[in-house]
Amino acid sequence: MKPTHKLGDMIMQLKPGSSAIAINSSTQNQNANYQSLHSLECQSFCQLQIEHLIKQSPVFWCRIVYHDPLLGSHQEVTNYAPNQPPLSPGILAYLRSEEWLIDFYPALSLNEVHLDDFTSAYVCPLGYRNQKPEYILLLARVPLSSSFQQDVKQSAVLLSKYLNIYLECGRQQAEIQLLEHTVQRAGHQLRNPLAMISLYAENLYLGLPPGLWQEQAAIIRETVQDLDTNLTELIDCGQGTKLRVSLQSLRTVVVESLQELKPLINQKQLQIHYPETSTTLAMDRLQMKQVFSNLLSNAIHFSPDLGTIYCTWQIFQSEVLIQIVDSGPGLSSEDIKNIFTPFYSRRPGGTGLGLTIAKKIVLDHQGSLWAQNSLQRGAQFCLILPRPITS
Repeated sequence: MKPTHKLGDMIMQLKPGSSAIAINSSTQNQNANYQSLHSLECQSFCQLQIEHLIKQSPVFWCRIVYHDPLLGSHQEVTNYAPNQPPLSPGILAYLRSEEWLIDFYPALSLNEVHLDDFTSAYVCPLGYRNQKPEYILLLARVPLSSSFQQDVKQSAVLLSKYLNIYLECGRQQAEIQLLEHTVQRAGHQLRNPLAMISLYAENLYLGLPPGLWQEQAAIIRETVQDLDTNLTELIDCGQGTKLRVSLQSLRTVVVESLQELKPLINQKQLQIHYPETSTTLAMDRLQMKQVFSNLLSNAIHFSPDLGTIYCTWQIFQSEVLIQIVDSGPGLSSEDIKNIFTPFYSRRPGGTGLGLTIAKKIVLDHQGSLWAQNSLQRGAQFCLILPRPITS
């Protein structure tokens, strides 16, 4: 999967179960609010472009048609020049029917079209989505001058870029909401069994005489408590509103993550290389530590004994590119396609949630995370995080 920046990510699909009705309802309400807000923003942007085109020009009516991914359908925005009487319902119905649009004109080209009752009509396609065109339709009193035609094309380019960004934001928001739902659902499904294990472990501890068996029951009880704490943190990670953002040293966070994995690193006698330089990022330190712990743990697991892991970063003006490369067998095409999908895992005993949660946290930080194979065969995870811009 080759991302573009802010690097487009695959939308994953998961059918919610009946056990998450309350969560589904909350997610749907948030989703509806998001759709309403951002759809209005898109309409407002289109309206501004129309007002620009009909202001002091021969254009007396303009229509923009675009695909709204949040609403799942094509939308239109129209407006008249000042003092222009409205078009009749019959003419509007004919224009909306698109019976006149008989050719697939090249995107961002301005083309004169023949419409009944109008001597000067022009269409400028923005692109084609879902086998339907997005376009600007203009009705003018006289033929457009070459300079104004160029102005229309510039507006089309701007609109096209805006709609692409709008589409990508919609996709990313959908993925964030899906990951939030996945984390919440997994957490709720694990709560009850953990509570049962904790109860029985406590009963065993209280019912056994002091000695080895009671000590083992105590270990079970304490382990369950640790799991419950980790589960609470995992659920908190699934809620973007709970980010506790502060300025943190990237290198310090990476080093802290490596320290926690030191027993595994020593066991396989691995070499870990990372830069001496650092940069300051605005992040939730605990959540980003979990991201690096998940990625580095994955690299450690798949690297052979005496292998080498590289964790590098390149610092740019407004972002940092972080790469974690292992010396393992690399990723299959199926891995690359599904590696962030909930419950997909190649690790024995793996839950398939670690990388899903990592990606969710990165998205909450307005970043991007993707996987590919390195030139040296091993798996390579690439992570982009925004940097605070200092004056």
